[in-house]
Amino acid sequence: MTFRPLHDRILVRRIEVDEKTAGGIIIPDTAKEKPQEGEVIAAGPGARDDSGQLQPLDVKVGDRILFGKWSGTEIKLNGEDLLIMKESDVLGVIEAAGNMQKAA
Repeated sequence: MTFRPLHDRILVRRIEVDEKTAGGIIIPDTAKEKPQEGEVIAAGPGARDDSGQLQPLDVKVGDRILFGKWSGTEIKLNGEDLLIMKESDVLGVIEAAGNMQKAA
């Protein structure tokens, strides 16, 4: 089954973080917080502004993003836990160190 988000919604797969602390302590599942980092796996075409013009999304499929702790709606699609959220719930896009520009 495939899924195509509508308007300014995106489909996100959470990216799991390490299960150990820097000191080597293993964190049990019951004590872990859900990751606030994910990968965009599908995106809608964008939202319409007041004049009816389509405003494309700033995020695209494949982007690695940060989002709020309580953002989105959890769904299960093809046996995988995913999130549907509006683009406005995205806090930022994580870029590779080589792509980041220094502030002048």
